[in-house]
Amino acid sequence: MNAPGMTADTIRAELTFIVPQDTKPYFESSALTGGQAKTFFKSENLPVTIHDMRPMAGELSVDRQGFELLTFPTTVEDLYDDDAVAGPYETELIELLKSATGADHAVVFDYTRRSDSSEGAANPDGLRGPAARVHVDYTPKSGPQRAKDALGADEVERILGSGGRISQINVWRPISGPVHRAPLALADAASVAREELVATDQRFPDRVGEIFQLAHGDGQRWYWAPEMDRDEVLLIKGWDSLDDGTAQYTPHGAFVLPDQDDSAPPRESIEARCYLVFEA
Repeated sequence: MNAPGMTADTIRAELTFIVPQDTKPYFESSALTGGQAKTFFKSENLPVTIHDMRPMAGELSVDRQGFELLTFPTTVEDLYDDDAVAGPYETELIELLKSATGADHAVVFDYTRRSDSSEGAANPDGLRGPAARVHVDYTPKSGPQRAKDALGADEVERILGSGGRISQINVWRPISGPVHRAPLALADAASVAREELVATDQRFPDRVGEIFQLAHGDGQRWYWAPEMDRDEVLLIKGWDSLDDGTAQYTPHGAFVLPDQDDSAPPRESIEARCYLVFEA
């Protein structure tokens, strides 16, 4: 028998959305506050239907839905080891991304670990918990700018000027599994109206970035991967230089399962932010 709020292939759970406002919203990042991020806008928790993506995993594409679920074991035993993550794990991810997408080049430029334990997960810049508000990591403004930071402004100009393409993808993996708490919900990018993406300033100690928060829309279609294990990864599109109907922005956020057992081990995950280059 399915738990309350669940069917064989769906669950009903609350996601956290931004409430649109007249002025541009902003928040102070954990790197700036030294603890939890501090928001300066209102949000609301709304129930949505979330579909199990596993039955359709073979049909998913980062260029259509904006996300993919793949089996990809890692040889790195300790994903809290910064040297191992920056070394062999990064090499693995580059080969994965090139193989999965056909990209000519891939660059990993950032990592974040998260945990829904009371302490959060350790990172060089502090402790991090799950990102509960539904969001997209980049916008038409910050996606190209971060690409210039990661690849070099001249290289970005060369790639795009010659008819090439650049896309940003996050690779999300459980550090341990299976995940029984605070999993990710992801929206089918094609189901999200542009006006539902709300540009929001993200303030750091040395710069101001920009991300999209998501306002709720009745047409949004949501998915999750139940009990993700350490040998699985999610590819999540954050920005794409193509604007031709290809998925560009994939809203995602952590949520509480309707039958979540808070005595289960905390969700621990690591996400790698990457840029992919497709030469003309």
